[in-house]
Amino acid sequence: MSDPRPVLVVTSLHDPTADVVIRELHDRDIPVVRLDSGQFPASLSVEAEITEHGIQGRLHTPSRSADLAHVRALYYRRPTGFAFPHLSDQDERFAITQARYGLGGVLAALPGCLYVNHPHRIGDAEFKPAGLAAAVEAGFLVPPTLITSSPDAAKAFVKRHDSVIYKPLWNPVYLMDGVSSVVKIAEVGTADIDESVAGTAHMFQRRIRKSADVRVTVIGDKTFCVRIDSALLDWRTDYSQLRYTPVEPPPQIEPALHHYMHHFGLVFGAFDFCIDEDGQWWFLECNPSGQWYWLEPETGLPMRAALVDLLERKT
Repeated sequence: MSDPRPVLVVTSLHDPTADVVIRELHDRDIPVVRLDSGQFPASLSVEAEITEHGIQGRLHTPSRSADLAHVRALYYRRPTGFAFPHLSDQDERFAITQARYGLGGVLAALPGCLYVNHPHRIGDAEFKPAGLAAAVEAGFLVPPTLITSSPDAAKAFVKRHDSVIYKPLWNPVYLMDGVSSVVKIAEVGTADIDESVAGTAHMFQRRIRKSADVRVTVIGDKTFCVRIDSALLDWRTDYSQLRYTPVEPPPQIEPALHHYMHHFGLVFGAFDFCIDEDGQWWFLECNPSGQWYWLEPETGLPMRAALVDLLERKT
């Protein structure tokens, strides 16, 4: 007899990676309830009681309903933000906080639920300074990095290193002439540093002269490493130039990966490394909600099956 407990998939309504995972769950006859928390309360409702047995109640979408006390796993991807545009600014701020701490609080406290990943753990791991510090603790090589709002400190850092790149600490989407755009990674020199640095926090990092990049996707106890060859400073700027090869990591990498995951309480992580000209792997970042599925058709690695095994709780 199949397990009737559903998997909740929390993401936007247009998420091709979630679509692939949901199809695989359906093929295995595993109940699925997909929801975008940003649709609350227009087309998503919740009724949750705090009892001696934990949270009990139901969550309702236009087509599905879930018993909150019996959720098998929650796959947290990329839901849209809460919004109440019909309210005044002050009332909207109040409504958004109530939704975040109400519905968000319920989804973060489901009894016996496996989170992939827990939204609070995702939030912790998305802070780049915390991630870099955890990477050092885990034993990864990490490029010298400066986070500052001081133009003088930035210039001094650039002078100390032969080549430095600027990276945004977070990458919100900008609309440029109606087209979505993001701030790109770029090499900087002392001439690029001016008083505008004092306007906010910035991250500067010594550039590693690389021979290739590596995307490492950790799914539960499985690790998938793909070497990415290109001539690009940031391979994410042009996927058409990329060549993919599955590789085995150096022996010290795998235990460091799991040390890092344990530090943040993650069961999924998309790690980026670069390989220098001597073959050493340098940690760049870990995205706890990173993309992964595009690598499966390129390499044949069974990543979808590994993720659905995790959600099914086979592993």
